[in-house]
Amino acid sequence: MVDKSVRDEIASFMAERDWAQFHSAENLAKSIVIEAGELLECFQWNADADAARVREELADVLTYCMLLADRIGADPDQIVLDKLATTREKYPVEKARGRSTKYDAL
Repeated sequence: MVDKSVRDEIASFMAERDWAQFHSAENLAKSIVIEAGELLECFQWNADADAARVREELADVLTYCMLLADRIGADPDQIVLDKLATTREKYPVEKARGRSTKYDAL
């Protein structure tokens, strides 16, 4: 998933600017949603969004997600793996393959 050096680079960037003081879990969660809205806006009127802008907005979402994980003391790789394990149980291959049905309706 995410290389440790990326997390170090983000931490360094934030420290240089003394921005960690603004990064409460609540503020970071809000920022994720705001940036996710900007990502969605790329597709608002056209499914063929500008790829460069999509990458920029996605980078913002991922950055805030990594900052939130750090703030709450969570390892991003581990929480994704944990969630995948849970989701595997909810969506067994034999029932879910090729279907978008929610787990409680499979």
